[in-house]
Amino acid sequence: MPTVSPWPDLDWPNWRETAIGLQLRTQIIGKVRLALTPWLNHSWHVPFYVSARGLTTSAIAVGERILEIEFDLLHDRLVFMTSDGRSRGIELRAGSIADFHKTVIACLTELDIPAAFDGTPSEMADVPRFAQDTAERPYNGDASRAFWRTLIQVSRVFGQFRTGFLGKASPVHFFWGSFDLAVTRFSGRDAPTHPGGFPGLPDSVTRDAYSHEEASVGFWPGSDSYPNASFYAYAYPAPERYAEAEVSPAAAEWNAGLGEFLLPYDAVRTAADPDAALLAFCQSTYDAAADLAGWDRAALECPTGRQRIPRTV
Repeated sequence: MPTVSPWPDLDWPNWRETAIGLQLRTQIIGKVRLALTPWLNHSWHVPFYVSARGLTTSAIAVGERILEIEFDLLHDRLVFMTSDGRSRGIELRAGSIADFHKTVIACLTELDIPAAFDGTPSEMADVPRFAQDTAERPYNGDASRAFWRTLIQVSRVFGQFRTGFLGKASPVHFFWGSFDLAVTRFSGRDAPTHPGGFPGLPDSVTRDAYSHEEASVGFWPGSDSYPNASFYAYAYPAPERYAEAEVSPAAAEWNAGLGEFLLPYDAVRTAADPDAALLAFCQSTYDAAADLAGWDRAALECPTGRQRIPRTV
């Protein structure tokens, strides 16, 4: 087999149509998980997780059974699996979102899974409801796999960064609404009520997500408004002088329009040591947020975890 770069090139204009189509397909499955799962703080009941084949919902309890749905990006398939041994599959290929939506409902019905879920895309402006989105959309499996291979590396490094924190921290998870992978640390203090205002996202959801003071780092593949794969970091609420903080590596900079620090994916991908470059961004942006906001760092932090070595207490 040909050698595949662990940090592949991601060119938003070249895979834009596939990316948008994939985001809409993940949203349909995300809405299924949302409909079946009790609410968890910060919407932590809805994200996907990077898997050995692509992206998975993880286990969803349905009565006394378990449902798991996985985007198998290695084989361009969406797979439904239940704990009673049944399964169904849908080929990931060119076609309309409406047809995909219809087929998802059919698979759920055949598996005796409730198939009623919200049919409106989230956090995407000017997009029709899934059932009315009849435009033909292309699908490039190689581009989807390149995105997934990137998520593997980012998830691995974010996971390493997460081990250095004793306080409340999110899993490394993939939000299908914003189509990004993120990990978040919390100071333990309440945050001011978020003003909301995100398209396709109820303000009540936003206010729950930002209910406590946090410092977050993430990755997204780009968009029409910012067509560059990038890492981002933000603090909520942003402490005074946060935008003026010095962060690493040198390619990272504050974006006033987004209110976040950005680090181009290409700066990490082409670095002599991509892991070190990304960890420097994670750590330096967190340092800025925690120091400027006066977090109790001595109580919240610990050395980075190592394999098979318990944390010293």
